[in-house]
Amino acid sequence: MESTTPGTQATSDYVQLLAPDGTLGEHPDYPLDLTPAEITSLYRDLVLVRRFDQEAVALQRQGELGLWASCLGQEAAQIGSGRALTDADMAFPTYREHGVAWCRGVDPVDLLGMFRGVNHGGWDPADHNFHLYTIVIGSQTLHGVGYAMGVQRDEAEAAVLAYLGDGATSQGDVNEAFVWAGAFNAPVVFFCQNNQWAISAPMERQSRIPLHRRADGFGFPGIRVDGNDVFACLAVTRKALADARSGAGPTLIEAYTYRMGAHTTSDDPTRYRLREELEIWKSRDPIARVRAHITAGGLADDQFFREVDAEADELGRHVRKRCLEMPDPDPMAMFEHVYVDHNRLVEEERRQYAAYLESFGDE
Repeated sequence: MESTTPGTQATSDYVQLLAPDGTLGEHPDYPLDLTPAEITSLYRDLVLVRRFDQEAVALQRQGELGLWASCLGQEAAQIGSGRALTDADMAFPTYREHGVAWCRGVDPVDLLGMFRGVNHGGWDPADHNFHLYTIVIGSQTLHGVGYAMGVQRDEAEAAVLAYLGDGATSQGDVNEAFVWAGAFNAPVVFFCQNNQWAISAPMERQSRIPLHRRADGFGFPGIRVDGNDVFACLAVTRKALADARSGAGPTLIEAYTYRMGAHTTSDDPTRYRLREELEIWKSRDPIARVRAHITAGGLADDQFFREVDAEADELGRHVRKRCLEMPDPDPMAMFEHVYVDHNRLVEEERRQYAAYLESFGDE
């Protein structure tokens, strides 16, 4: 499938199994045999994650969250790759992988705590084999490679899936992670969601070649996949992870997708991209193509779609209610866990801040 998207710097073949019109194809290197139940389950994942994301955006606009990074338009890349993970694998996200968190069983409400300012990350990575959200661009790739090297030394049958965006490929941390992964043949898959824009910087300002080809310089394979095709993302990621577990080393997957919304809720994309570009990508919506496939194949009836929509609305109400019920943290908690042992400076600051709070009395 030839990619020819206005506003991007390169064209390249990519792996696609499900066309925008819902037509299912095959790829000799990435076979995928899904049951009707598995297909409808993927559709449900896509719809529920989008509904959660929309509710989070609304909460931020109403002042209930300080910030939110939407995954609108990138659901297929996240659900497809997330469902490729085994229980033993570990995922290292950025701050936008709400769909992967869903696949790993993280309570969606737990994703909101950091953005509401009530905690620093609301889940134990060991409980879900899903690391905490990482705000520092690209640093999670180094963490992922280090973890993968540990897996390698433990001789465990597991792999690491490290997420990054197209903008992160310009960061030194990411390139250092590629160096170490290639040199040590680490069992890690780098999953780059190329959503075309690093905030307001278009892809052609960052790379003169398709991003997946950068892997050649580090000594491991790269593959580009239609990031709006949940089937292709599942098949490609599943194979890359299997290769990593078998000792074949790292892979770079470039999921060619599009950020339908703003970079974060503090961003205004109308200032730097064309409406026509957005309209082109709307016709490639990841949810619409799965629905078209289900409908054309008679895999589910209208009642199924109504039930999924109703479940999504209930999820939105549930998330909103629980978000508003989140308790504010104890102000003094900021001084906990700064150092392993007591620190004289921190203790002095603790006393000063306690005295400051007490000066307000009971008001």
